[in-house]
Amino acid sequence: MTREVWNIDTAHSLLEFSVKHMMISKAKGAFNNFGAVIEADPNDLTNAKIEFDVDLSSIDTRNKDRDDHLRSSDFFDIETHPKMTFVATDIKKKSKDNYDVTGDLTIRDVTKPVTVDVHFEGQSKDPMSGNEAAGFTGKTKISRKEFGLTWNVALETGGVLVGDEVTINIEVEAQKQK
Repeated sequence: MTREVWNIDTAHSLLEFSVKHMMISKAKGAFNNFGAVIEADPNDLTNAKIEFDVDLSSIDTRNKDRDDHLRSSDFFDIETHPKMTFVATDIKKKSKDNYDVTGDLTIRDVTKPVTVDVHFEGQSKDPMSGNEAAGFTGKTKISRKEFGLTWNVALETGGVLVGDEVTINIEVEAQKQK
């Protein structure tokens, strides 16, 4: 089958993250504004074109002070670096509906290869729009320090306020472009 263009249905998609907080719990958040270029056969992603861009100002951890701090130069520095991007460079099929999607993740002008474990959830016809829809989930972990996100505070009890490893979860519902 040939590649077709798919548009993200933002009402049914999400991009969220979690990171250790004070070495004892996790802080969670999401990016509310993101887009993608997806050209694919959802039944075989091995030759797909996948590009994501994320509006870093849309970060939402349900805490205004923390969100403002994350937007500041201590973290994302959105005045200078307003976007985070991911461009797939290699896609390997692991099983019938599971893929390793490797690509270049760029945060704060630092680009590193990252592999996302992607699962094709299926395809259906949307009864409201009549469009073909496809669902995908993905998960990866990155070191925030590798992308220049190094701000931290030492804890009196040992350890640090913000962990290094960030877990990223993606859920996408895409509609086939007519």
